[in-house]
Amino acid sequence: MRLLFITLWWFTGSVWAAPALVNQLADHPSPYLALHGTDPVAWQDWNVQATQVAREQGKLLYISIGYFSCHWCHVMQRESYKNPKIAEFLNKNFIPVKVDRELEPALDAQMIDFVEATQGRGGWPLNVFLTPQGHPLYAVLYLPPANFEDLLIRLHRLWQQDPQRLADAARREAASGEGPGIPKLAPEQVAGYTRNLVTMALQHADDIHGGFGSQNKFPSVPQLQFLLNHYSRQGDDNILEILELTLDQMAAHGLFDHIGGGFFRYTVDPDWETPHFEKMLYDNALLARLFLRAAVTLSRNDYLAVARRTLDFMAAEMTDDSGALYASFSAVDDQDREGAYYLWDDEELMRVLSDVEYTLAKRAWRMSDAPPFEYGYLPMGDVDVMAIAQEFGRTEAEVTVMLQSAQRKLKAVRKRRGLPADSKLLAGWNGLALASFAEAARVLNEPRYREAARGIKDYLLSKLWDGHSLHRAVGKDGAIGQVVLADYAYVAEGLLAWSELTDDVDELRVAADVISGAWRRFYDRGWILAEHSLIAQPAPQDVLMDGPMPAPSGVLAMASLSIAPRIKDARLRDQVLSALNSGHEQIARNPFWFATHIDAMIVAQQTVVADTPK
Repeated sequence: MRLLFITLWWFTGSVWAAPALVNQLADHPSPYLALHGTDPVAWQDWNVQATQVAREQGKLLYISIGYFSCHWCHVMQRESYKNPKIAEFLNKNFIPVKVDRELEPALDAQMIDFVEATQGRGGWPLNVFLTPQGHPLYAVLYLPPANFEDLLIRLHRLWQQDPQRLADAARREAASGEGPGIPKLAPEQVAGYTRNLVTMALQHADDIHGGFGSQNKFPSVPQLQFLLNHYSRQGDDNILEILELTLDQMAAHGLFDHIGGGFFRYTVDPDWETPHFEKMLYDNALLARLFLRAAVTLSRNDYLAVARRTLDFMAAEMTDDSGALYASFSAVDDQDREGAYYLWDDEELMRVLSDVEYTLAKRAWRMSDAPPFEYGYLPMGDVDVMAIAQEFGRTEAEVTVMLQSAQRKLKAVRKRRGLPADSKLLAGWNGLALASFAEAARVLNEPRYREAARGIKDYLLSKLWDGHSLHRAVGKDGAIGQVVLADYAYVAEGLLAWSELTDDVDELRVAADVISGAWRRFYDRGWILAEHSLIAQPAPQDVLMDGPMPAPSGVLAMASLSIAPRIKDARLRDQVLSALNSGHEQIARNPFWFATHIDAMIVAQQTVVADTPK
């Protein structure tokens, strides 16, 4: 009877008026969602109630996914979500849901796959219209307000005219994978993947500026880590050339913060000059470890200095009182100016620095030409102290001391500026940070890195791990967000790195429990990203691709291979081999995006596990 009542209301629009939605995001534990708590849009949190309301009212779900440090997310909020007319139309005709992608990474990944398949590109803000049954219908990225309003009107009209046809069109059958193979890899197949990945990486490499591709430049850590590992195993001058060129360019230009340390997320140009100014925990954790390993493998002390400055930035600027690390810093400052926190105009430089420091800094940090950014200069450059000393008739020691003084002064002034931070303490990203600090403490034998690692480890085990399961994050009222495979994989990797540093058997057992939980929850004839989904769940995948972070399946495989002999678990070894021996069609088609998986296959071949009773 209730269903009939709802159906009559849906088609006549005159039997029953649905209660008005209200914005649910005020004081949300996610800083990003809380920012939308005063929007006139009646944002719903992503939960069962939101999907139930969509089904009951027969309306499309409008899911807008973003994150705290996303510049264009804030632009769309200012232009469209603060617009009363647009908000009124959204509230009346859709169920608007705001999602923090860092709390719902599985949903975000599924929607990214959809927008890339339908629009040919991905990014954020990611805005997806879903049927009440949970099937994605249409997706767009940022739109100016006039275009966005027009899209809302057209989609609402189409949905009113023939909802069943649109619902049927949106329902897609997910292809099922082949499932795990036998627990034995074919050496010639792994060697072929390795050769093809190296070939593709060299083909895609920019031999002028480093990195991959010819437009935006991302760090591409999984691919660079694979090349570094391959070079350490076999040596190859072509690989060495692209590795050093890329690392040199990332460290010397706009991707790296030369005043405060740490890396920005990517650059919008091929020359590494113009950063997108947000700083993410995962980028800095991964790049600190990459530069640390490159310093050891390639005997480059300058890479070691970059690793130290990145780790020191993380410890000093991103660490919460709890010992865990914040998720990110915004691309815009507290006055909503993109990049302004990091930029300097001539007037401020002259006011802060002495005359000599000003002259040397302008020359050393490439601030002589017209300012390239709206709010001034971004200090950058691979400083040639000898050349500057000769040019200004000073000793190298004098130039070094003056530049260090200028750097300290600018850093002190910058600390008085306001830069919003996303204070979420995420399990997986802190697992990556734990691995980086623990490895640095072991390689460099530096107590400060050991203490930073200990603080992260203590937070993970006291707040996010309850002895049986992991939480992605916690707020004042308990767990928030959905824990995913990546959380388990990265935390396991971090705990293993900590156990290698401390040789603590008890904490090794905790790492083994996390690894066991990951296999139990996220592998069943293929990988799933999350245990539960409020929308149509895709089929298990044989192999997962690398993204900005390494594929969690590959990370878990390597962690499992590392721990199996230490806990004498041959079954775990076989499970890893079976999972790795799958998805060959996808890997062969484009090995560049499966660097972590191929690395795990190589490690699996090299790993000798003592036979144990089964």
